[in-house]
Amino acid sequence: TKIAHDIADRRHEVQLVMISGPSSSGKTTFSKRLAVQLLAQGIHPVTIAMDDYFVNREDTPCDENGNYDFEVLEAVDIALLRQQLQQLLNGETIVQPQFNFLTGQREWGSELNIGPDHVILIEGIHGLNPQIVEGLPPSAMYRIFISALTQLNLDRHNRVPTTDTRLLRRIVRDAAHRGYSATDTILRWPSVRRGERLHIFPHQNNADIFFNSALVYEQSVLNALAQPLLLQVEPDHPARVEANRLLAFLQWFDPIPTEALDYIGSDSILREFIGGSILDKFEIWRP
Repeated sequence: TKIAHDIADRRHEVQLVMISGPSSSGKTTFSKRLAVQLLAQGIHPVTIAMDDYFVNREDTPCDENGNYDFEVLEAVDIALLRQQLQQLLNGETIVQPQFNFLTGQREWGSELNIGPDHVILIEGIHGLNPQIVEGLPPSAMYRIFISALTQLNLDRHNRVPTTDTRLLRRIVRDAAHRGYSATDTILRWPSVRRGERLHIFPHQNNADIFFNSALVYEQSVLNALAQPLLLQVEPDHPARVEANRLLAFLQWFDPIPTEALDYIGSDSILREFIGGSILDKFEIWRP
């Protein structure tokens, strides 16, 4: 609510809201909740997905292992993104790109223009990278960094690692919504973390405001849901070492009874990972 009020107070200046943060911070739910709050302030949000500005698959850079690296800035057609943002700010109409992940090719979608009561929401890994908005007026931007900055301590000397909270969120979400096992998610995690260190954290100080998505009770919820998934990791698999570490960490928290999950708010950021979010099918209507 405070962030929506801040944007509303600068409604005659702010036209771009840039949202970024590491994996499993709750960016999707946050963006939708912000959109609802902006609507309540009489501001009409328009969303632009940075993923739609990916270059064609054959032009995507590869990492040191020869795999496509979608997390580097060069995987995004920033020239087109900047051009279209400038056109929108100038009152012009654009044709939005739509990236087809099956074919790896750019397609073209609907037309878009904005009026004086509109604000553009852009969420993505490079949302706070200054190269994305180079040449655009700084006063037109409001930049948000979101992460799960867990404030709990295990004891006087050991804090709850924020990275572990995000990893557990991702393990639960990937199993429920993406068909990945805990083994799959654990094996992918080092690559995800590498991308965060290179492309997200160096730009976090560009944010106008930080949003902490951590919840004080979520470890108990994650314990109930992640523990069975972690126990499925094969004993002789390399991922078992990390699974055992996470299982030991979860022992510090009592698992929440399964029937108590119904009491978690339907618009809670935690619902993005455990399922049941009322915002799953929320879309901003445009005439």
